[in-house]
Amino acid sequence: MWTKIAVGLGVLAASWAAIYALHPASGLFLALYVLGGLAQTFLLLNIAHDSNHNAISSDASVNKTLNYVFDVCGISSYMWRILHHRGHHSCVNVHGEDDALTGRGLLRFTPHEPLRPMQRFQHLYALLLYAVFSLDYVFVRDFECFFRPMHDYLRRTRHPAREYVILFAGKLFYLTYMLVLPVVLLHKPILLVVGAFVLVHLIVGLSVALVFQTTHTVDSTYFPEGRNEFENGVYHIFATTADYATTNPMVGWLAGGLNHHIVHHLCPFVCHTHYAPLTRIVKETAEEFGVPYRQHPTMTRAVWHHLILLKQLGNGTWS
Repeated sequence: MWTKIAVGLGVLAASWAAIYALHPASGLFLALYVLGGLAQTFLLLNIAHDSNHNAISSDASVNKTLNYVFDVCGISSYMWRILHHRGHHSCVNVHGEDDALTGRGLLRFTPHEPLRPMQRFQHLYALLLYAVFSLDYVFVRDFECFFRPMHDYLRRTRHPAREYVILFAGKLFYLTYMLVLPVVLLHKPILLVVGAFVLVHLIVGLSVALVFQTTHTVDSTYFPEGRNEFENGVYHIFATTADYATTNPMVGWLAGGLNHHIVHHLCPFVCHTHYAPLTRIVKETAEEFGVPYRQHPTMTRAVWHHLILLKQLGNGTWS
């Protein structure tokens, strides 16, 4: 895990150091900028997610420090932590509660949502919306959750004053190093920098969205009407969650082990570097006790079955 932390932070720092040290031409600037974006994607999936689960170190200060990887990538670590723990882990696939099912009326992720005419095409345009997922988080979602919250638990929460300061300071820092400084210090054309910025977010948004969406919203998972539908939370996790590519170490390494998603929900405070052997134990135990274990052999198949679900939900034929 410490190797992954060093690699992620090292590549991000080196890409930006090279940009300012080399004063590169437009092509190399774009390549280094995108390399930094790939490093951000890696850090979000591998470091920020685990640190916000307190899963990296037994020293709380280490996890807390690494939490700010989110803020370095333009996303409020504080709000993400609330949405992920309270608005996802405690109510997986429950309509109206699971924040991961928020489609803003453009996407229908559960059969319990109203069906809109345009959603019949959602399996065709979903990937385009996923690509702007991180842009939404940077410019809209965080502010919306702080100042115009959708969920009752956010309305009831009194956020510490320091988190408002960190929210604005984090956004300012991120937009300054990503957009302002390349124009001011390197005199790069504004359109080039903005174009590189958007390209990075298309990569980050699509990658992160697909890693998560293929674990809960596929055509074999279940969508409970409430969080108490199952007599035991373990059964809820198995019914609403699916794994993919669990025998492919490269996928696990790049995706922060989130392809081993059932184990992640069973053991959210365990570092993802342990997920592969734990998944083998979980699979064997599920088979022993007759609990259905959902998985896809590859990520490509998982994405395909996610799109199948979107098509079924968009046509109103899911059952």
